[in-house]
Amino acid sequence: MSAETVDIFVIGGGINGCGIARDAAGRGFSVMLAERDDLACGTSSASTKLVHGGLRYLEHYEFRLVREALKEREVLWRNAPHVIWPLRLVLPHHRDLRPAWLIRLGLFLYDHIGGRRLLPPTRVLDLHRDEAGEPLKPEFTRAFEFSDCWANDARLVVLNARDAADRGARILTRTEVVSARRDDGLWRIETVDRATGERSAVSARLLVNAAGPWVDQVLGNALGGNNVHNVRLVKGSHIVIARKYAHERSYFFQNRDGRIFFAIPFESDFTLIGTTDLDYDGSLDGVAIADDEIDYLCAGASEYFREPVTPDDIIWTFSGVRPLFDDGATRAQEATRDYVLKTDGEGRDAVLINIFGGKITTYRRLAETVLARIEEVLGRRGERWTAAAPLPGGDFPQTDFEGEVGRLRQTYPFLEAGHARRLVRQYGTTARAILGPARSTGELGEHFGADLYGAEVGHLIDREWARKSEDVLWRRTKCGLRLTTAQVKQLDRWMDARRDQSAGHAAE
Repeated sequence: MSAETVDIFVIGGGINGCGIARDAAGRGFSVMLAERDDLACGTSSASTKLVHGGLRYLEHYEFRLVREALKEREVLWRNAPHVIWPLRLVLPHHRDLRPAWLIRLGLFLYDHIGGRRLLPPTRVLDLHRDEAGEPLKPEFTRAFEFSDCWANDARLVVLNARDAADRGARILTRTEVVSARRDDGLWRIETVDRATGERSAVSARLLVNAAGPWVDQVLGNALGGNNVHNVRLVKGSHIVIARKYAHERSYFFQNRDGRIFFAIPFESDFTLIGTTDLDYDGSLDGVAIADDEIDYLCAGASEYFREPVTPDDIIWTFSGVRPLFDDGATRAQEATRDYVLKTDGEGRDAVLINIFGGKITTYRRLAETVLARIEEVLGRRGERWTAAAPLPGGDFPQTDFEGEVGRLRQTYPFLEAGHARRLVRQYGTTARAILGPARSTGELGEHFGADLYGAEVGHLIDREWARKSEDVLWRRTKCGLRLTTAQVKQLDRWMDARRDQSAGHAAE
């Protein structure tokens, strides 16, 4: 029996892979995507959670990238107002670092080259009068406040995958591509289910390598390349502490080594501080923050905040590795954040498209660029459509988040305000599908702690490919910040029982 044949096979379930799968499925292509672990398990869940133009990229003359990213902020916000929302950033002027005139010039460009419509412009703050100055040391007297957006990065990935699947794509998680070879004008791809060990084969007319930090490994191992080196691996780490200040704005801090980092309100009760930018050559599995990174972030934050940040304040840390295209930059922070596409193959015979670099903010535009190449190869043309298509749950006005929370509570009056806000922040209008006919929290199934119930976990298993507790607690939600070790074990047992029950039904 011959292997199934699809138009496009995508390797990698991060933001780029899922964005490409969604766009391609929406244009009528048959698509299959394989992710060796969980969706967004690598770089795409370890970002600083910003949808931004990249103010500091102006210093490296990346004007095209900044303009494209700035234009995308409001497009993404409109299409996913539940997981993306406006953010005001406060940049205190540090007299010993970048001069005020240079910052003003950069922010003027930032305000005017990206087609900003709804996001408010830059303004100057007197930190002795504005509440933004309260948590800062008194020597910081002036600041510049500007706009960007915040994103729940892992949920953005899952929503793209969900929409791709709803449009016909097959999304295979915990599925590793072990071999891909050209044969008679097609790709012959062999995969293995990492949970069961079952091997499968599929044929594809075109292959997309969107494996992120693993892109060179895929080229060298599954695709049989030699001495492959296209990406520069740069590690970024973050720390999470108890909420440092009361207001909702974020801080954009400059460090004396030329790098920048952020302090951002996180999950209502916490503050996220990061990131670092360090060249990395270790294992890509289990990437973790190093002691010197903790010291670096604590020291940097302590230079600005009245109350110092110490390692004892840290509640959680996370780290990721960015696969930046290796452009030969001297320092990691100077390497381009732009994406680079390389096509291997000619005509319509088993073409390979490799994706190097990129950032969350420009994933949709990257997908459009890839689809333009795919359509050239496969000889079909489709309309660009993703700019005006809400992601699942995002079908409410982008400026009416609070209104959507109110409507959910009106339908489900038993929900506490914080619970309703979290559900809308993660699921938007899809929250109603989770809550169903429930008339009390007691009808939401088993309670695992905080505001996490069986109805939500069941939805994540059935509709969002969650298989393990870490998928639920640290990628689909951030409830891991609030659950005890005993509660996590309770969730593990419940998910194991649910999986065994499903397997039993499938075998009958």
